[in-house]
Amino acid sequence: MSTSCEGIRIALKACLIRSDCVLRQNHLPSECLKDHFEGLPDECKQLRQSLFECKRGMLDMRNRFRGNPGAKISNRLLEEQEQESA
Repeated sequence: MSTSCEGIRIALKACLIRSDCVLRQNHLPSECLKDHFEGLPDECKQLRQSLFECKRGMLDMRNRFRGNPGAKISNRLLEEQEQESA
């Protein structure tokens, strides 16, 4: 699979791990996404939607020439995470 959505995926994982669903209720991140989605912070919900749109953009042939808008967001998130870790 292409890595164009990797930044969004990493940000979503980090958001899920920091959520109360995982920390306090001891659920797996995958369980939080599937069964306890209402209790997640808005940031995680927005990242999930962004990941969905990025994946959908990878399949859209119109984006072949314009580029996947989700990939641009993903690259920006990766750059921000690299700056925070440095």
